[in-house]
Amino acid sequence: MTDVVIIGGGIVGLATALHLQQQRPALRVVLIEKEPAVARHQTGHNSGVIHSGLYYKPGSLKATNCIRGYQMLLDFCNEEGISYERCGKIVVATKPDQLPQLETLFERGQLNGLLGIRRISLAEMREIEPHVNGVAGLFVPQTGIIDYKQVCEKIAVKFQASGGELRLGERVEQVTAGNSLSIVVTNKDRYETKLVVNCAGLYSDKIAQLTQRDAIDVRIVPFRGEYYKIKPHKQHLVRNLIYPVPDPNFPFLGVHFTRMIHGGIEAGPNAVLAFAREGYTKSDINLKEMYETLSWPGFQKVAAKYWQTGLGEMYRSFSKAAFTKALQELIPDIQEADLEDGGAGVRAQACDRTGGLLDDFAILESDKAINVVNAPSPAATSSLSIGQTVSEKVLARF
Repeated sequence: MTDVVIIGGGIVGLATALHLQQQRPALRVVLIEKEPAVARHQTGHNSGVIHSGLYYKPGSLKATNCIRGYQMLLDFCNEEGISYERCGKIVVATKPDQLPQLETLFERGQLNGLLGIRRISLAEMREIEPHVNGVAGLFVPQTGIIDYKQVCEKIAVKFQASGGELRLGERVEQVTAGNSLSIVVTNKDRYETKLVVNCAGLYSDKIAQLTQRDAIDVRIVPFRGEYYKIKPHKQHLVRNLIYPVPDPNFPFLGVHFTRMIHGGIEAGPNAVLAFAREGYTKSDINLKEMYETLSWPGFQKVAAKYWQTGLGEMYRSFSKAAFTKALQELIPDIQEADLEDGGAGVRAQACDRTGGLLDDFAILESDKAINVVNAPSPAATSSLSIGQTVSEKVLARF
């Protein structure tokens, strides 16, 4: 018998497992991951940014966990010898009508305790990023870059060294809640457990539906973010990280430039509906999953509200020229010929029945399960804090 089964070997599931094993070594904790290695999906396909907590509503789970998780992440990396760099970033208003939202970000940053954040003019922006263009900006010194796969691999090692069990290559097929125990059935084994912790990311709503008698009222809608890479001869155009002012009504940060910890510059991502939950390319189509997304009333309301934005994102997905034009708002010197195909990630974005794209982290609890049903960016930065939050909820049951 198992005390806790954790489903999902991304950074949130791993962080939860490590906290639990370290806080209560006597518990038998098993982490199940369907892939042959950890961090194969959201964690392993993100841009490797350490987020500061600038964007998030003060007091929200995103704000509190990002700020606490930021320091926990840096402490962990320092202890374990994982390389990272606090290079800072600038957020650029390219048009005068973006200045009020830029000021809102500045005020949020201050309320969230970010020291050293400051308003900067175009001349000051160009001292930091000589090729940038805009009317005003913010400098955020806390932002950094890292390889989250390395973080996950180290967490996995420490979890197992502390007595935890990591089961790779096992796909959860059924969860049945009994009076005192739940039965978790995979393609390889069967586990009796006192508690299920769902950190399944892109399939977190599916697992939640298995663990709760009452239907949950959110669905994961997968959005693919596609990146280009800047060719080596033009990488001098970007020193560190350059972001636009985001649309406050849409839970994405807009196309931006990111220097990577292992070298190179990424440009992107856009945000287009993926036709499969693990749809990393345009040709990845899962008809059943696509139907589930398109038939969800919440998504239909989102599509009706944001159809113009969505069409623009789709256009950029198929038109390199349009993608380049969006990048030129920040760096006018960038040209279509300077870009080559990069990677892509898929964001697991929870959407409720009324058409709300959940802006905050969301954790649902039932008698036999704790379900993390919305943990998009900045979940990687926040992961050790989210893991502590979830493990505290678990330990309260024991």
